[in-house]
Amino acid sequence: MDQRWKIKIIDDLKSEKLANDLGVKNIISRLLVSRDVLTYSEAERFFRPKISDLHDPYLMKGMGESVNRIDLALKRKEKILIYGDYDVDGTTSVAMMYSFLKRFTENIGYYIPDRYKEGYGVSFTAIDYAQLNEYSLIITLDCGIRAIRQVEYASNKGIDFIICDHHQPGVNLPMAISILNPKQDQCVYPYKELSGCGVGFKLIQAFANKKNINFTEIAEYMDLLSVSIGADIVDMNGENRVFAFYGLRIINSAPRAGLKALIKNSNNKGHMLMSDLVFKIAPRINAAGRIEHGSKAVRLLIEEDFDK
Repeated sequence: MDQRWKIKIIDDLKSEKLANDLGVKNIISRLLVSRDVLTYSEAERFFRPKISDLHDPYLMKGMGESVNRIDLALKRKEKILIYGDYDVDGTTSVAMMYSFLKRFTENIGYYIPDRYKEGYGVSFTAIDYAQLNEYSLIITLDCGIRAIRQVEYASNKGIDFIICDHHQPGVNLPMAISILNPKQDQCVYPYKELSGCGVGFKLIQAFANKKNINFTEIAEYMDLLSVSIGADIVDMNGENRVFAFYGLRIINSAPRAGLKALIKNSNNKGHMLMSDLVFKIAPRINAAGRIEHGSKAVRLLIEEDFDK
């Protein structure tokens, strides 16, 4: 296969100005300019991410409808099924959303499709499972944006869908209660490169805002979020950079039991870096879905007892 490098052209004037403004060598400023970091304030956000840099989750199209539907389900004591794929982004997303909503209800479960029997995305088998077990709301994470027939099938069975996805939408969208995807048309959300777990976290953030829950109470989920960002190789800028920065800080200070066990299993004895998440932690999470079943990865990540 013929491959060619495309070298990005760097504006010398912008690079020199940034080098002078920051007091750094030109090679540093050129690397920053290549990442579209052009001013002192942008460089400060790049090197020193802050929680205050995060965007209002309600800027995302469909967020109000999503929060209201979850709130209604909790008030009605409906059964809620959290659905995600068997890869790292999917399993971390499901573990995160399940752990959060379990604070408010016991009427909650999760579903990871079998890689070999059901394949990628929302399966009809899962919808049949939801009907059999009387789930009336399915929240998908990291998938669902192309599940037009599956959502219609579920709707005919009285099951509602909230879709949280970050993949490119098709021309037609599923007739879900709401769709959260910053890449969909007419969505004004400023940052488009969230992981699937990142879209799920914005839903948690919005729900927490509605319930006057302090951000510090949901910050713990950024450890899972940083793993998803590393594994999915999404852009390491904007909100992803904030999530990765604080997520790594949690992993290196107070990791959840499942991640602590994975770190121990990987024989990592030093400070965890993003490269460690990509090459040591993510493959071990992925292995569950490839060797046996992705649900084991979720069980690991929601487990609170380190010995188990």
